[in-house]
Amino acid sequence: MDKRVWEQPVTLVQKFEANEYVAACGDSGVVYKFKCDAGDKNLGPFNYPYDVYVDYSGNGHYAYRSNFHACGTTHEAESDSGFYKGYMDDTRTPWNDRIEVIVWTEYGRDTHCTTNLNMDKWETAKS
Repeated sequence: MDKRVWEQPVTLVQKFEANEYVAACGDSGVVYKFKCDAGDKNLGPFNYPYDVYVDYSGNGHYAYRSNFHACGTTHEAESDSGFYKGYMDDTRTPWNDRIEVIVWTEYGRDTHCTTNLNMDKWETAKS
């Protein structure tokens, strides 16, 4: 007669450790280098004479973003970090002097604008 002995089931868990880097979203890690050059620069810490409006949804409807003056700095930002079509208006003049810009927000707070509207011509680097 064949007698079998009961054994308690054992679960074996292995820790996954990646041995090679794989980008989750393909090879899209492009960093744009652009200069925050729209409007007047060096106006002092509390002088922001431009109102910036942004088309967040890409449907031609612009929403007020913030007031602004150019910092003159060349920034580096991931291509998918929030670049939007926009315009700015100089509040020091009585007429609507709409200046088209590309808007980027640093950390969701600071507004940076450039009048260089052709992003295909911007300097890039791999992230």
